[in-house]
Amino acid sequence: MPQVLESRTRDRVLQAISEHGPVTATALAEELVLTVPAVRRHLDNLADAGLIEDREAATTSRGRGRPARAYVLSEGGHQALESDYDHLSTEALRFLAQEVGEDAVRRFAESRVGALESRYAAELAAAGPDTAARVEALVAALTRDGFAASARPVGEHPDGPLPALSGIQLCQGHCPVQHAAREFPQFCDAETDAFSRLLGVHVQRLATLAHGDHVCTTFVPTKPELSTERSSR
Repeated sequence: MPQVLESRTRDRVLQAISEHGPVTATALAEELVLTVPAVRRHLDNLADAGLIEDREAATTSRGRGRPARAYVLSEGGHQALESDYDHLSTEALRFLAQEVGEDAVRRFAESRVGALESRYAAELAAAGPDTAARVEALVAALTRDGFAASARPVGEHPDGPLPALSGIQLCQGHCPVQHAAREFPQFCDAETDAFSRLLGVHVQRLATLAHGDHVCTTFVPTKPELSTERSSR
């Protein structure tokens, strides 16, 4: 039984890194209600297994001492969260592209993402017109479907009006179709377009797991009129 519990805890740590990475051991301990030494033990095991990577945390408030380390999933970590069905689906998509053409893959990606969009539409509509509230509803829906989503404001200025690049950074720490999207970016394109329609603003995809980044990142402007003004010039 202790070994089973240990394995389950390790899986929880791995999943939390997927959802919140880059994340420090202290933050993981708070999130999972564990001691920091216990978390560090699991981090060491995950690192030895090649499932996570560490990097210096982005902070300027530590002062002297050893810099804090933040952790993200490695390529092996993402693969550990994937299933064998990912490989089968990629083979099927290759066959579809060869037999029918790349446009068929695009239509399939749009159909698949369209089904998600239809499910999410009512939830985002209930959130009202506020962009931040709609992003929050989208994060909840994506997380429920296994995308390990989170969001945080970027570009805000506490002493004045929001600058032109103010917005929300929408992150997805896991992608159920990551393996297929590496070869078929149509899935990423269809998802980005769906986010724009759901949120009512033109979003910009900044990074993707499929391209080797540790998280999918989408910038959502909170002042859409600024991008509208620019596009009309």
